[in-house]
Amino acid sequence: MNSKICPYIFLPLFLFIFISENVKSQNSTNQDSTRLIGVQAGFAYEIPGGIMAERFGSNANVGGGFFFKTKSNIIFQLEGSYIFGENLKEDTLFHLIRNPDGFIIDGDGMFADIRTYQRGYTIMLNAGKVFNIFNDNPNSGLLLMAGGGFLQHRIRIENPGKTVGQLQGDYKKGYDKLTNGPALSQYIGYVHFSDNNISNFRIGFQFTQGFTKARRNYDFDYGKKDTRSRLDLLYGIKINWKIPFRRKQPEAYYFF
Repeated sequence: MNSKICPYIFLPLFLFIFISENVKSQNSTNQDSTRLIGVQAGFAYEIPGGIMAERFGSNANVGGGFFFKTKSNIIFQLEGSYIFGENLKEDTLFHLIRNPDGFIIDGDGMFADIRTYQRGYTIMLNAGKVFNIFNDNPNSGLLLMAGGGFLQHRIRIENPGKTVGQLQGDYKKGYDKLTNGPALSQYIGYVHFSDNNISNFRIGFQFTQGFTKARRNYDFDYGKKDTRSRLDLLYGIKINWKIPFRRKQPEAYYFF
């Protein structure tokens, strides 16, 4: 699925849930903020900034993790995400193995089929607070979070049939530009916890800053090791679906 249209597919669904749950919250039996723990799955559409924007275009990521919300609406979460994209901007990547016309010739004397993709991941530990506005439900509202962790990205290189010797085995590592380092992230959005395990979600804007370095010993593109300190940025809209582990409510007994 094209990552550019994915956010527009999910947004109407969340708007419908948001509106319907706000109507139902008037009659909700959950009048107090509660402690919640559970798992979550998410999707994000991101645009790069900083040095990362020189290498990649927009990307998508999917991930999951765990969360814990206290009675005072403090949230902690551990989350990992897998980054993927197809828009590579560095057109000098294979300049050493191209012919004067700009083509790579494989071992069979044919034009080589070379495919490049963006791949990466993040691992983040975040903390934040829910401010009970926009909703009568005391567990829902404006969510502010910040945290830190690890960011990695690289260029995935595929050569179907493995016909180009320069892009096989350890040689390929000289082109993939493996990059990683510590990262920070900030998030602002809306979180909703309903009285069931279906319509629990958050949606908002996430900003990530990676303080990264190239990790390969030699970069064929530069003709040496890349020793630059980098600032890699990601801006994106992120949607998470949450599944709390709820205790079974005791049955009510009435005596006359």
